[in-house]
Amino acid sequence: MAESDREGVLGEETVMKKIVMYINQFFGGAGGEEQADYEPRIFEGPMGPGMAVQTELADEAEITRTIVCGDNFMTSHRDEAIARIDKYLEGTEFELFLAGPAFQSGRYGMSCGDICKHMAEKYHVTAITCMHEENPGVASFAKTPGIYVMRGNKSAVKMRKDTAAMVRMALKLLRGEEILWASEEGYFPHGIRADVPCDEAPADRAVNMMLAKLKGAPYVTEFPIESSDTVTPASAIDVSSSRIAIITTGGLVPAGNPDRIPSGTASIWKRYDITRLDAFRKNEFYSVHGGFSTDKVNEDPEVQVPLSEIKEAEREGLIGTLDDYYYVTTGNLTILKEAKKMGKEIAAKLKEDKMDGAIFVST
Repeated sequence: MAESDREGVLGEETVMKKIVMYINQFFGGAGGEEQADYEPRIFEGPMGPGMAVQTELADEAEITRTIVCGDNFMTSHRDEAIARIDKYLEGTEFELFLAGPAFQSGRYGMSCGDICKHMAEKYHVTAITCMHEENPGVASFAKTPGIYVMRGNKSAVKMRKDTAAMVRMALKLLRGEEILWASEEGYFPHGIRADVPCDEAPADRAVNMMLAKLKGAPYVTEFPIESSDTVTPASAIDVSSSRIAIITTGGLVPAGNPDRIPSGTASIWKRYDITRLDAFRKNEFYSVHGGFSTDKVNEDPEVQVPLSEIKEAEREGLIGTLDDYYYVTTGNLTILKEAKKMGKEIAAKLKEDKMDGAIFVST
């Protein structure tokens, strides 16, 4: 073999597929919540969780660029963030896009979903992300064409498992292998049903499933039907003649957090007397919420729960009667089961106190 031919063959063997990856400011090493407004930047090679991804990709693919952007910046300035990222990627060739893992972090999950959707639509590459089933990003993006949202864990403690799931899917895509159904591959369903070969006759499958169900044995239906809660909106009320309560999921608690409301994954709520208060003041109340920077809230708690304005509305007759208490929990990373439980408990207490409605202030 001629030397030039030999170099050509070796060159072909060393060519790897190219991947671009997106992570937030925390995993990009910029900082925590205090850097949530970190503006998008692009770096050469893998960073943060991308290092583990690159190790598992071995010599089959390489992460050539890593995009880092703050969760707040992406969710609050989506169009600007994406426009900057597009500019950074000018002239960049890549076959696959990865984002996350986002675990149970809602803003991070939505950010990963947004950027994955954009990459699939504009660059016509498949995008892969990973998050916990209760992340709002799942409901928003799992069925988006061109995206695979892998089933992930709640926290970064299981980072290796989540990155491994992303890598498995990435390698199958890069190798051109057949992608099987959601439960087999570990991604959230796309909402598409397809026939697959089976050695067992349809009638036998149906009878066997029925017998298993009658016996209380485990079985899996081959035609699952998705279900979702239907919430009927409450009837309108005349606020000026109604009894009104205040509810916040912003973790605003009295100084010292006497009831130890957690900064995240809360399963408890409390209520505190406000009859002698005319406003929430610095050093008397602060937020324990772990999902956003609480600096401004702790400097002036009224920016989260404007008690002074609500009491003024009561004095002016815009509100009939304000409840003697305000209700508080922390919405950060709260699982759906606990949120439903707390919601029912708070609603029962409001009914017991004959409240007509509630102001659910923004976090």
